[in-house]
Formats: sequence, C-alpha cells, structure tokens
Amino acid sequence: MKQPFKAIVAVSQNGVIGKNGDLPWRLAEDLKWFKKITMGHVVLMGRKTWDSLPFPLPGRKNWVISRSLEKKEGMQVFGSIEEAEENLDPEEQIFVIGGGEIYAQTLAKCREIYVTEVLQSVDDGDAFFPSIEEDFKVEEILDENEAFILRRWVRKP
Repeated sequence: MKQPFKAIVAVSQNGVIGKNGDLPWRLAEDLKWFKKITMGHVVLMGRKTWDSLPFPLPGRKNWVISRSLEKKEGMQVFGSIEEAEENLDPEEQIFVIGGGEIYAQTLAKCREIYVTEVLQSVDDGDAFFPSIEEDFKVEEILDENEAFILRRWVRKP
C-alpha cells in the first residue's frame, strides 16, 4: 500500500501562494517549520517551484514533475504524478510543496495538509491554493504569532 501524500503550503488571507514565480513574503520562522516537517522525506514539486529554488533542498529527495526538464544533480524528474508515485518506497513519506497546479492534482491523494496562514493579503498574486475546508478539518495548531498561524489539517472521514 502506497503511503498517502501530505502537502505543505503557505497561503495568504486571500488564497495566494505565489507571485512572479516566488513566495510573496519572507517568513524565517515559517521556513524553519517547513524544514523541520519535510526533512528526511520526499518533496514533490512542479517545474516552476523547482526553478524558484536556489538549489535542491538538502536532506530531502527532490522530485520534480515535468515533461521537459532534464534530471540534474540532487533531483529526480518524473513525467507525471502517477510515475512519481510508482517510484515511491513504501517506507517513504511524500510532501507536496507546490505550486498551484501540482497541489490541484494531488490534494485528492493527501491525508494531511500543513497550512501556514500568512496574516496578510497579496493583491497581485498569480498562484493560488484551492479551498480545503470541505474535505479537511483542523487537527492542531502548531504555531501562532503576529505573522502567521500554522495548522495541521486532516482529511475528514
């Protein structure tokens, strides 16, 4: 049995997750959480998310969904989410880390989603996160401060 996917995302108050191929904010505390939660696991992303990284995320298997990218040092490329899933070791946990298209294609496979609600709105964002309230419920709050609230959501039975 394949492990269910998990997702991790930071979302503005108005649903924005990206702007011009990057995060619209810099939150060091949130990035620490991201590292802590995903360390040692597979991180699955689309090509645009891969392109936004300065280098492969250390301590994690970087898997990229792309039909055009060539494999590089520190990452693996798969033509589809299904192909990536077939290559997953049953002991491994896979975290979807973006962007918008990849989230849309994988949320149905996710059992848990770590959502950082960034306490600001972004006017001109170009990547968005779908609403999850219908299928998921908040299980716990991991962090809450003046910049963001990090919640772990789990799929409703």
